[in-house]
Amino acid sequence: MMIKKLNAQNFRRYGRIIEYPRKHLKGNQRNLFRIVLTESSRLGWRIAYLIVRDKKIKKLECHPYSFESFEPMCGRGLLYVAKKSDECAIECFQLDRPVILKKGIWHGVVTLTDEWEIKLTENAKVKCVYWPLEFALNSSQKKNK
Repeated sequence: MMIKKLNAQNFRRYGRIIEYPRKHLKGNQRNLFRIVLTESSRLGWRIAYLIVRDKKIKKLECHPYSFESFEPMCGRGLLYVAKKSDECAIECFQLDRPVILKKGIWHGVVTLTDEWEIKLTENAKVKCVYWPLEFALNSSQKKNK
């Protein structure tokens, strides 16, 4: 499996990159603010900090009713994602920018460094569903530019 470079186009089926659109346009010297996601839910939200030490994983998880943000803080790592529980459908991205996963996307992370720190945001109460894999996903994938 090849590691894909993360961009808005190739990640669209799983979610979106957290970024400010057209921030490169000059002329406005004010601070820029944009809401990137609103969710009308009575569940509320929680912010978490994850330190990833796994270099391989044998399962993916999904949250059927919650969006989830992955915001890399330090270190480097890979995000595995799939829309359905089909091992041939799993894709791998080097997560070097913050993203929001859609509800129900299968996902898992591994570190490329000793530790990888990620900030997460999701519903305060999250249902987790796990998918055991036939093989391990690991940090020694080939990089695809």
